Amino acid sequence: MSNSHRPARPARRVPLLPGLVLIAIVAAVTVGAWLQFGERQALDTVYTAGRADRDRIDVSATIQRVDAAGREMTLRVLVTPRGALAEADGVSPTEDLTVQTSTATRGDLTFKAHQRIATTDVPVALTGGSITDYPFDAYGADVEFGAVLGGEKVPVRVTLSNNDVLFSAAVDASTAQGIAVLGVDLARSNSVFIFAIFMMLAMWALAVSVLIGGWYLVTRRKGLTWPALGWMAATLFALAAFRNTAPGSPPIGCLLDYIAFLWAETVIAFCLITVVITGIRAEPPASEPADTP
Repeated sequence: MSNSHRPARPARRVPLLPGLVLIAIVAAVTVGAWLQFGERQALDTVYTAGRADRDRIDVSATIQRVDAAGREMTLRVLVTPRGALAEADGVSPTEDLTVQTSTATRGDLTFKAHQRIATTDVPVALTGGSITDYPFDAYGADVEFGAVLGGEKVPVRVTLSNNDVLFSAAVDASTAQGIAVLGVDLARSNSVFIFAIFMMLAMWALAVSVLIGGWYLVTRRKGLTWPALGWMAATLFALAAFRNTAPGSPPIGCLLDYIAFLWAETVIAFCLITVVITGIRAEPPASEPADTP
C-alpha cells in the first residue's frame, strides 16, 4: 500500500530559551574577562620620566594605596644608585644622597653614604575632587623627583606604577631641568564604578518591589500578612548592610546615598508603616466566645 496519505510528522522545535540563556552567559563572561584584562593591563603599565644616563639615580615608585577620605596617596619608593654613583650593585650610594621631592610630599629623602638603602613609604597630598562624589570622584597629584649626591646634582630616572586596584591612574610624565615630573590623575577603577552602579540599580529595584507588594496588600485589604511584613522589614535592614559593602568604604552622604540608598530606605520604611496601619484596620474584629448554657 502507498504511504502517500500518511500525515507528515510535525517539525521538531528546538527550545529557544535555553539557547538565549547560554548566549547571554557567554556574552557576560566574555565582557567580564575583557574588562578584567583591561584593568590588569592598566595595573601593569609603567610610566617613565627623567634621564637614562649610565651614572644616575633610579627611583622606582609604586602607588600602594589611595586614601580618598584622607586625601592622601601612599607611594612606596625604592632608590637605587647606578654606575659610578653606586656601591655593591646599587645597594648603597658612594656619598650622602638626597632625593628631592615636590611640595605635595612631607619632605625629602636622605640616605647616608655606604649604607644600605631600604624602601620608603612616601605620603603625597591629593588635589581636586571630593569623596562625596563617589563613585564619580577623581583626584590629582603632582610628584617630582630630583637627586643630589655629595652636594652636586645628578641625573635621575623615575618609574611609576599603580598597585591600588580600587583606582585607575593616568600619568603625564616629563622632565624639566633635570627633575622628573609626574602628573597623576586618579579615578575609580572600572570594577568599582560598575559595582557602584549595580548597587544603585539594585537598591531602586528592591524599593520598587516593596512598593508594588505594599500596594497589592493595601488595595486588596489583606490585613496583617506577616510573611510580607517580615520580607519588607528584612529588606529595610539588608539594604543598610548591602550599602556598607561599597568598595572603598565611602562615608554616609556621598552621591550613591542621595541617588539611591536614602530614597530606597525611605520608600521601604513608608511602605512598611503603611501596610501595618492599613492591615490593622482591615483585620476583622475578634469574635467573642459564645456563652454556654
